[in-house]
Amino acid sequence: MITLNNISKTFNQGKPTQVDAVKPLTLAIQSGEFVVIVGSNGSGKTTLLNLISGSIAPTSGNMSIHNSDVTKLADHERSKWIARVFQNPLSGTASELSILDNFRLAALRTQLKGLTIGISSAFKTTVKEKVASLGMGLENKIDQPMGTLSGGQRQALTLLMSVMDECKVLLLDEPTAALDPRSAEVVMKTADQLSRDFNLTTVLVTHNLKDAFTYGNRIIQMAEGNILKDYSGQSKSELTQNNLFDWFS
Repeated sequence: MITLNNISKTFNQGKPTQVDAVKPLTLAIQSGEFVVIVGSNGSGKTTLLNLISGSIAPTSGNMSIHNSDVTKLADHERSKWIARVFQNPLSGTASELSILDNFRLAALRTQLKGLTIGISSAFKTTVKEKVASLGMGLENKIDQPMGTLSGGQRQALTLLMSVMDECKVLLLDEPTAALDPRSAEVVMKTADQLSRDFNLTTVLVTHNLKDAFTYGNRIIQMAEGNILKDYSGQSKSELTQNNLFDWFS
């Protein structure tokens, strides 16, 4: 569960260039919820995601994850709970390392590393099975450098790697914005399946209203740093794509 109490973020406070990116708001996201956040550019949705991840500190308010106060914890200190997939497919992987090595590092992300990443045959088999689930034909290429793959392939693999260390929260920051339609579909279906399989608390920021309509059990619209609309459960399921388009007309 993620709880934000009167959380806010102001940039350049007290200066002529002050921007109130997120105005004081309170939000509770239940364990296992898949929340989609939409909004125009500058609405505050990415800033809100950055506040949850810990990559920026709030100006006011406090936040907890699974009943632990994380308000003053930086992003690396929250990594035992949170995994994040960024818009840029290159951000989540090490280009020069193989697919297998990337997966091993992901599995050890929150643990102390020794002199070797220690890849066993059992781990290799596990990785091949996970990669095969994507249907991209990469399961027989796991010794291939990650940098030789397409952006869509790398983003799909990044998603799989994000749950290798049993995280509880998955943050998706425009994960398909740089992908072709076919790769984007694979990535979103994979994210949805992982969210269900691992009972992840998932937060997706997207401009894609089709994805916002299709995925998740809750949708939030932000505008000018505020939460404008919040639909969940039955009320979310009753929305149509036209309803979402009307929000921005």
